[in-house]
Amino acid sequence: MTAAIVCSDLSFSWPDGEPVLSGLTVSFGPGRTGLIGVNGSGKSTLLRLIAGELRPGSGLVRAGGDVGYLPQAITLGTRRSVSDLLGITAVRDALHAIEAGHVGEELFAAVGDDWDAEERARAWLDRLGLRQLGLDDRVEQLSGGETVLVALAALFLRRPAIMLLDEPTNNLDLDSRRRLYDAVASWAGVMVIVSHDRELLGLVDQVPDLSAGTVRLYGGNLAAYEALVAAGHAAAERAVSAAAADVRRERRDLVDAQVKQARRDRQGRKVAASGSLPRIVAHARKRHAQESAARSGQLHAERLQAARDRLEDAEQAVRDDAEIRVELPATAVPAGRTVLTVSGLAGARWHPAVLAAAVGPARAAAPAPAGWPGCADPSSVAGEVTPPGVLAELVVRGPARIALTGPNGAGKTALLRAIAGPTALPTVVVRRRTVVGYLPQRLDILDDSRTVIENVRSAASVNEVRASLARFLFRGERADRVAGTLSGGERFRAVLASLLLAQPSPQLLLLDEPTNDLDLASVRQLTGALEGYRGAILVASHDLPFLRSAGITRWLRLDRHVGLTVTHPL
Repeated sequence: MTAAIVCSDLSFSWPDGEPVLSGLTVSFGPGRTGLIGVNGSGKSTLLRLIAGELRPGSGLVRAGGDVGYLPQAITLGTRRSVSDLLGITAVRDALHAIEAGHVGEELFAAVGDDWDAEERARAWLDRLGLRQLGLDDRVEQLSGGETVLVALAALFLRRPAIMLLDEPTNNLDLDSRRRLYDAVASWAGVMVIVSHDRELLGLVDQVPDLSAGTVRLYGGNLAAYEALVAAGHAAAERAVSAAAADVRRERRDLVDAQVKQARRDRQGRKVAASGSLPRIVAHARKRHAQESAARSGQLHAERLQAARDRLEDAEQAVRDDAEIRVELPATAVPAGRTVLTVSGLAGARWHPAVLAAAVGPARAAAPAPAGWPGCADPSSVAGEVTPPGVLAELVVRGPARIALTGPNGAGKTALLRAIAGPTALPTVVVRRRTVVGYLPQRLDILDDSRTVIENVRSAASVNEVRASLARFLFRGERADRVAGTLSGGERFRAVLASLLLAQPSPQLLLLDEPTNDLDLASVRQLTGALEGYRGAILVASHDLPFLRSAGITRWLRLDRHVGLTVTHPL
């Protein structure tokens, strides 16, 4: 085959009859392909069809080579070892037996050409930042991020002709993501990646956009794709403006024609009343005038309807992933006003057991690494400089935008939850000086049995709530949809609306990995909404492009072995 993957007239529906793909035809050749699309468009389903995990309802899927697949959710037996996950246990057992002096033919057959299996496995684990793992370590000892990285190492070690990666950077911290980027950039085979990670999508060679069951293919990486889409959006917006102008012109022409016809009708009635024309001639003229008026009226009505149809088509061409633009003046915080103080951080115990709510003795924070660079602390009094090393107290003033970074398991979520109020950390004292809004990783703050407008009203007693929801792209009947029926992107916008439109307005916003599982359109919408937010923001995230677009003014790093430190912009 010319292409490594070919999907021909591919259709798939879930057992309840809900269609996902219908008549899809697409092919992926050598190189790195970044498959994008709004949540629910069928990207993960397509990968599962290519991997053979699902059977199409109709059509064909052909893969020209061995397929390796990394799903979003990795299910592993806890009794298995790292070696099992890497798929080299049988080879290792045979190698160890041969080294012990056994010469059975079956042992050499088990090894095959993989005499360096352990060395290659160790090399990939080290390359992906898993130097601390042993090949005999159990899966139950791995964190979520480590599990993803071991699964990736297994794929790279296997060297399949085709590699399918579904959101591979989920659960990975910044260091792990960078190692993954290096591995992806060096891969020479066929790779199809479903991701919303902008840096990862910057490494691809082409971007197919799966939308409404069809794929539009764009050459180049994400930046090239976005430039082309922006040009298309601009053209679509111009078409909407032109169509709207046509509607206004046709409406004016219809009114003018009606006014002129009314004037002719009055003149005709005056002539008929004067008796200057024979009755038969007057009746003939009247009938002709009526027929002419009907034809003219129908012609103008048809032109007006045609203009309205063009406007509707033009508006439909403007995709529904428009950015959120909303002004939230009630969230404004004056510069210098303290909105949050968190003390006792230097004595906090950033240990997994403590972070899991177990109570243990306080541990003094480890000293800062030698040579840690000091830098100005924007939250401190003007002119003061925070000493290098561990922060004993976090003070947030004014409309500061603070990024909280650090490796997985360091305690970022635990700290945010302690600030928000649901949980507490030993030795940590939180003083909130304003209303706090908290967006957890799981978007579970909506009542699925209520409509969008009811959910927002329960959290926000605002006038013109429908107008406010329209700014979050819930226009007309969409605001009356039940929350349980929303797509992933719609649900995120509803959660964001209920959070930002709450009364009293939150002047401190806590965001915990807000871009996890969001499509690119939703990330843009979040960025747009935050542009209208005027309060303070504390956001935990590994998504550097998002953090940079959010206008971060201060960068902090939380490390379990060090504590909370000020760091340079990333």
